Amino acid sequence: MSLEMYSKKVQEYFQHPKNVGKIDDADGTGSVGNPYCGDVMKLYIKVGKKKINNKEEEYIKDIKFQTMGCGAAIATSSMITELAKGKTLEEAKKITRNDVAESLQGLPPIKMHCSNLAADALNEAIKDYEKKKKGVKNGS
Repeated sequence: MSLEMYSKKVQEYFQHPKNVGKIDDADGTGSVGNPYCGDVMKLYIKVGKKKINNKEEEYIKDIKFQTMGCGAAIATSSMITELAKGKTLEEAKKITRNDVAESLQGLPPIKMHCSNLAADALNEAIKDYEKKKKGVKNGS
């Protein structure tokens, strides 16, 4: 698939991805892959706390990714980090594959699974964080 098949936004995020890398002391990590196309994503989150409406909320303070895959996989990984950074965990959980695709001004139908991977990786990272947090509360 040639680069011209992608929106300008996909091209921009593929050629100049944001938030690439690893967070060594991540609070949560999410790893997903697609055996059909070979794309593999790993997402790292750092969680912070801030007051929102007099209530302390957990939010995504930092987020990074490592992706091995096609241009769409890299672009969607980068976009999910942009969409999730600064959001509360509850807000981040609601980011869908369609949100990712729309933010990239569309993806070819054959590449929509990439936006699914990005949303899945984010949800896996949040689940990992919540599981670790629950373990700490239970003294495990």
